[in-house]
Amino acid sequence: MPPFHGEPMRTYGQVMGNVTKQVINQWKIGQLFCVRSSTQAIAMRVILKAVFGINEGSRSRQLEQLLSAMLDDMSSPLSVAFLYFTALQKDLGAWSPWGKFVRRRQQVDKLIYDQIQEHRAHPDPSRTDILTLLMSARDEAGEAMTDVELRDELMTLLVVGHETTATALAWALYWIHKLPSVRQKLLQEIDSLGDDPDPSAIFKLPYLNAVCCDLRIYPVGMLLFPRVVKAARTLMGYELDPGTVIVGSIYLTHRREDLYPEPEQFKPERFLERQFSPYEYLPFGGGSRRCIGLAFAQFEMKVVLAEMLSRFDLALADHREVKPVRRGLVSAPGGSVRMMVTGEGRHSPTPQLTSSSV
Repeated sequence: MPPFHGEPMRTYGQVMGNVTKQVINQWKIGQLFCVRSSTQAIAMRVILKAVFGINEGSRSRQLEQLLSAMLDDMSSPLSVAFLYFTALQKDLGAWSPWGKFVRRRQQVDKLIYDQIQEHRAHPDPSRTDILTLLMSARDEAGEAMTDVELRDELMTLLVVGHETTATALAWALYWIHKLPSVRQKLLQEIDSLGDDPDPSAIFKLPYLNAVCCDLRIYPVGMLLFPRVVKAARTLMGYELDPGTVIVGSIYLTHRREDLYPEPEQFKPERFLERQFSPYEYLPFGGGSRRCIGLAFAQFEMKVVLAEMLSRFDLALADHREVKPVRRGLVSAPGGSVRMMVTGEGRHSPTPQLTSSSV
C-alpha cells in the first residue's frame, strides 16, 4: 500500500471527499434515505477511483453495477457456502447460482484487464492510484507483477475494502445519531477546523478517531483468520498439539469486561483515556499481521463522516435498537437503517431543495 503522508494522502483525501459530495448531493431535506445504499455507493466509487484508477465513464458505471450485484449476491448464507464448499461450485447454466456468479466474474475480469491494458498503453508516472503503484513495483528479481497478479490484488482490495468500510460507516452514522452527546462533541471538533479542512487534519481529530475505534462494539469482522500451531504449546491451560487450528474471536475480545468496562455501551471516550494493544483491539486483525488496508480504511471513514456531518443535519428515522446480523462474510446492521435529512449543516456550500419543492 502507498505511504499515508504527503501528496498521496492529499490525493486520496480529495478523491474521498469528492465522491462523498457526489453521493450526498442527491439527498434532499425532508426525505428519508437508506444509510447502507449511500455508504456502499461511496465505498465502491472510492475504490474504483483511488485503487483501480478508473474515472467517470462507461467502464466505471459497468464495473460499479456488476461489482455491486456480485457482492450483494455473496451476502446471503447460501452464497457464502459456495465459497467454502467446492462441491457446490457447479455451473448449471446462466440461471444457476454458481453459473450466474461465474458469468458476472468473467464480465468483471474483462473490464479490469481492459483497465490494466489501458494503464500499460498509456503510462503516467504522475498517477497516484494504487493500480499504477502496483504496476511500478518490482520483486527481488526485478520482475513486475503479471496481469493476473494485478487483477488478483485489485479484487482482494475491493472485497476486503468495500463491504467492510460501507458497513462500518453505516454503524458509525447509527451510533452518532443514536447518542446526541456523541454527535454534539463530534460536530464541535469538526467545526474547529473551519471551512473546507485539509483531509490530513480530519485524519488527526482525536474524538473522530475515538468514534471510529469504538465501532468495536459490533465488529464488522467477527473472527480472525485461522492460525495453525507449529509446535506443541500450552495456552491458558489447554494443550495444543502441532496442526491444531486456532481461530481468534474479535467479537468476544471486544466484549471483555476487563479490557472494555461496560462493553455493550458505545463510549468513544474509552479510546481517549487509554491505548489498546494489537492483541486487545482487533478490527483489522491481531498481533503483527493486520489488514494491509488499515490506514486507507480509517482515513476514508473519517473523511466521509466529516463531510456528511458538515454538510447536513441528519436524524434517525427509527430509534429502535439495531442489532448485527450476518451478511455474507461480515456482520452488518440488521434491517435497513434509515435516516432523514433535517437541514443543512454548518458548512453546506449551496442551498438544498426541500422534498416539497421538488
